[in-house]
Amino acid sequence: MTEEQAAAFAAAALANVTREYPRHVSHLMKGRGETLDQRQLHPAFYGSYDWHSAVHMHWTLARVLRLYPQKKEIAALLDRHLTSQHLAVELRYFADTRTFERPYGWAWLLELQAELLRLGNARWSDALRPLADELARRMAAFVKGAPYPIRAGSHGNTAFACLLSLDYARVAGDSDLDHQIKTAARRWYGKDRDAPLAYEPSLDDFLSPALVEAALMREVLPPGEFADWLKTFLPSMEFQPPKVADRSDAKQSHLDGLALSRAWCFTKLGHPEAAQRHLAAGLPHVVGGHYVGEHWLASFATLALSVEALKTP
Repeated sequence: MTEEQAAAFAAAALANVTREYPRHVSHLMKGRGETLDQRQLHPAFYGSYDWHSAVHMHWTLARVLRLYPQKKEIAALLDRHLTSQHLAVELRYFADTRTFERPYGWAWLLELQAELLRLGNARWSDALRPLADELARRMAAFVKGAPYPIRAGSHGNTAFACLLSLDYARVAGDSDLDHQIKTAARRWYGKDRDAPLAYEPSLDDFLSPALVEAALMREVLPPGEFADWLKTFLPSMEFQPPKVADRSDAKQSHLDGLALSRAWCFTKLGHPEAAQRHLAAGLPHVVGGHYVGEHWLASFATLALSVEALKTP
């Protein structure tokens, strides 16, 4: 990720994490008189259209700050948002709901904590730790108890959630979460054969079910076992970048994210040419476009362009 790209993505994230409206609210009403004021319910993550986008745009800021530490405006924003008081309110919100943002938002919160740990800012990571600990416990219990994976190309996808959560587990030293993810991945995906590539993508996809599964299994299986598994599951890597007809349509804008997440997977799987083709399709639309894409695409561009930035502190 070049400094010019990092500056553009950071600018988008800085604008979005403080933008309150439009806001898509996912909230279970339990009685009359409940507030839907997002600043009260989510004082840390009230912007960026929805909760999970706010979380992963904060991750974008943390990743950019680690790669380019001179960007002091990012640190000032994280100082304001990632306080113990704000994150205690976020944690209390989760006490009243079992499935809010499961598994996508949980995984991005854990990935945010992984990045803060890599960054080495104890003030932010200590403030986030109680919520991260809670969601790590929930994620471990969820994957342990789930008899089937979720193979969608969007938020529910368990392989993508497990990839981010596994990164957190390794950085944070969470051996139970690490074990539960590896065990679940083998149970869910170990016998998969002949990925149905002809059915990808659907109009809602910002993830490739086949590629994120392959990327997860690369992290879970020993190299030789993974190579044998991949031959039977994904014998072809012939994916064409997706076509987008209307970027003002929220669902179609997912396809730009699909190009970027595929690039991330291709890089992890050792296919740089395919990664570059998909980056070329997705990167021109990350910033400066319609809000349905701009409130989140910078995160997936950052993910795709900074695979090498993954390291355990």
